[in-house]
Amino acid sequence: MWPNFSKIQILCLILAVLAILALLHNFYELENLNEAGLKWLVEDDDQQPSLQMTKIPRKLYCGYERQVLSKREQGEEESLFAAVQWPKPPEDKTPFVRSTDPSHSNFVILNTRTHFKVGDQLEVLVHMKDYEGKPKRYGGDYLQTRIHSAHLKAGATGRVVDYQNGSYRVFFTLLWPGEVTVSVALVHPSEGIQVLQRLREERPDRVYFKSLFKSGRISEATVCNVCLPGDMPVCNFTDLYTGEPWFCYKPRKLSCATRISHYKGGYQKGLLTSEESRLFQSDVNIKVPISSSGPDTVLVRPLRHAEMDNLERSQSPDVFPSGYYYEDEWRARTQWIRHFNKSSDITECLQGKLIHLFGDSTIRQWFEYLTTFVPDLVELNLGSPKNVGPFMAVDSVHNILLNFRCHGPPIRFSTVFSSELHYIANELNRIVGGRNTVIAITIWSHFSTFPVEVYIRRLRNIRKSIVRLLDRSPKTRIVIKTANVQELGPEVSLFNSDWYSYQLDTIMRKMFSGIGVHFVDAWEMSLAHHLPHKLHPEDVIVKNQLDAFLSFVCPVETHYSLVKGIHNQLWSLFL
Repeated sequence: MWPNFSKIQILCLILAVLAILALLHNFYELENLNEAGLKWLVEDDDQQPSLQMTKIPRKLYCGYERQVLSKREQGEEESLFAAVQWPKPPEDKTPFVRSTDPSHSNFVILNTRTHFKVGDQLEVLVHMKDYEGKPKRYGGDYLQTRIHSAHLKAGATGRVVDYQNGSYRVFFTLLWPGEVTVSVALVHPSEGIQVLQRLREERPDRVYFKSLFKSGRISEATVCNVCLPGDMPVCNFTDLYTGEPWFCYKPRKLSCATRISHYKGGYQKGLLTSEESRLFQSDVNIKVPISSSGPDTVLVRPLRHAEMDNLERSQSPDVFPSGYYYEDEWRARTQWIRHFNKSSDITECLQGKLIHLFGDSTIRQWFEYLTTFVPDLVELNLGSPKNVGPFMAVDSVHNILLNFRCHGPPIRFSTVFSSELHYIANELNRIVGGRNTVIAITIWSHFSTFPVEVYIRRLRNIRKSIVRLLDRSPKTRIVIKTANVQELGPEVSLFNSDWYSYQLDTIMRKMFSGIGVHFVDAWEMSLAHHLPHKLHPEDVIVKNQLDAFLSFVCPVETHYSLVKGIHNQLWSLFL
């Protein structure tokens, strides 16, 4: 066949042809990945060898292939799914009249005749009924509960246990003396939660985004998202370092390289049937108070000094609630909070510090509060769009630099230049760190419309960067601001319900626990306060969040004995 070639030469020629074919095949697969954006690009776990990579057999999302996880990541994800699992009604479709009606439901304080003292547990039993006044036989309702004393401007949240038979038990820790009132509210009935779950899984595109592409006089805007349905050509803007996926439909006349901006496109309409819409009605079944069938107040006596010492020694790091309001000041139960009531106190704390704020508009409030309250912090005009950033403020006398930058897509802001779409994980990788570097992060609200896998992936990338930063610069202070509750109406509930936020908040706390970061419990701070719920809380709540944050930056361990003595003297006034 090849008379002029030896057997060895023929074998070498065959091997060379096979190698070329394999190279072409690999190049073809890589082109498919880069052009079509059809796969999750996942950074391997630094501690897991490639041989232990495996795929999770679960429902496909958004038209691209399943995420590839290490065994450890797979185990973590399954644990997180279990942590946010929510009971569903026994039927797929329940008639509205058989859904939970807060006006027929009631709660009762179980131990009203008990003589309470500070530190005691108060238990409340909630009975749910439908619109026909019949008792519910299954659980899954989402409740928010608190105790409060209006004249003291005091408040704390409760822990709800779902018996999954229409009854709920709520546990409160009594944390201040005086008359204390119990409040219970139905946020969503279980039948409404079932709809929210379906929307999260089946309509992750119900908030859509757009990008502007421009070259010369030609400009086009196309829809963008993590999830793009259909078979239209797409531009793959998956981040090269984190593997975070992001896609836009390809412009008809322009190349993908001509993208100049990102902005929120809008909200999908017509998501519910007429029957489902009845489950989301203001003043009917969205954040509606539930009445008490008996007394809704108890009288709490103060503690003696010896009892106070025992109470303090019994506290643990995972104590619930994490804190409470008293005279409109947040008092954390595992951290001594300093109250920075003068701008000079904040300046003294932040002197010589570089502060980075990363996340959404709820942490941008920190930047706005600090630059308003501290006159020496002068904001520099960077030409950034209002409410978008990035923002920077400087106090050159006290050597303070304060930065804010929004997180990468999905971000529901007005126009953001493409060059400013930075992922938090990448920003953290660029920070040197050290004892004078302070970082605060929050990321949750803009992920409420997506399956939780999308959110877990984002936090996993951020966590890896945090671990690397603390490994090279262990003196760096890193603080996580949790989610917060907000006002809800029929439309907002479908996109930013507190139930979505509560689930993301649960995941956030679990994923960032045990890695050397601190938490500002914005969830409890917003839920326990007497003011109406708002996505962007009022200044008094933001101020308490910053007090907690700054107390991590400038801890009071050296003043512990003095503070504790003052604390005991204040309580003795009630004796």
